[in-house]
Amino acid sequence: MKRSFTKICGMLALLMMTAVPLNAEVKTGDRAPDFALAGSDGKVHKLSDYKGKVVIVAWFPKAFTGG
Repeated sequence: MKRSFTKICGMLALLMMTAVPLNAEVKTGDRAPDFALAGSDGKVHKLSDYKGKVVIVAWFPKAFTGG
């Protein structure tokens, strides 16, 4: 449990450092802003590392949580 909490805190901190400002609106057809996310493999993946490749980002909330 403590390990999961640490990972979640790390991911949130990373997102806060790399996230687009909340007032920036991304519309259909816009280029995605560069961002970084921690993967389930323990590595940090940046969108820019996959330039020229198809990227699909899937987000699954933890089961049986309110969100």
